[in-house]
Amino acid sequence: MKKLVILTGAGISAESGIKTFRDNDGLWEGHNLLEVATPEGWLKNQELVLDFYNQRRKQLHKANPNIGHKILAELEQQFDVHIITQNVDNLHQQAGSTKVLHLHGELFKVRSTKDKNYILDWTSDLKTGDVDPNGNQLRPHIVWFGEDVPALDEAIKITQQADYFVIIGTSMQVYPAAGLLHYTNKNVPVFYIDPKPATIYEIANPLEVISMSATEGVPYWSEKLLKSM
Repeated sequence: MKKLVILTGAGISAESGIKTFRDNDGLWEGHNLLEVATPEGWLKNQELVLDFYNQRRKQLHKANPNIGHKILAELEQQFDVHIITQNVDNLHQQAGSTKVLHLHGELFKVRSTKDKNYILDWTSDLKTGDVDPNGNQLRPHIVWFGEDVPALDEAIKITQQADYFVIIGTSMQVYPAAGLLHYTNKNVPVFYIDPKPATIYEIANPLEVISMSATEGVPYWSEKLLKSM
């Protein structure tokens, strides 16, 4: 089977009601990113950060995968599909995708503040006093700005093996995720689906830009891909 590697961003989940932090006002659900998505914010106001992610979990409980998520899952019948996502929701998994790598963490998981390998599934509110076996406070399993991206090496390896590379719903402004494109082999076709696509420079690959939202662009692109097989 051909390996189809897909990089997804906030755009695909926005159509399921999950807001992107890159709103026009520069805020994420009314909060400054420095307050809720940095280690410094956590140290400054732990209660605010915990409440913020508790609200995000409640929002995710109400969200459902859209046609974009569902088609990517269905493509597993024809391709070896690997999804590398910048999103912290589980909508790809809800849709049925089986190989999903989260670059920026997962809302429905938490981890120890002292032991990065102590990770738990967590779908309810996280509170001060929720601790690991050694008494260390648990925190959202989210990669905050300024922190390392543990899954990056695996993402690079997957990208290097791609027969097709697809970018969906991302501004290509957030690194290191945006840099994955440059790890593809030069003969690998690249498809970029976004209603407001960024200009991609210094790429030798065959590139097709589809200026559509995920719910429009993914069906259009997948039909075209399947017909070309």
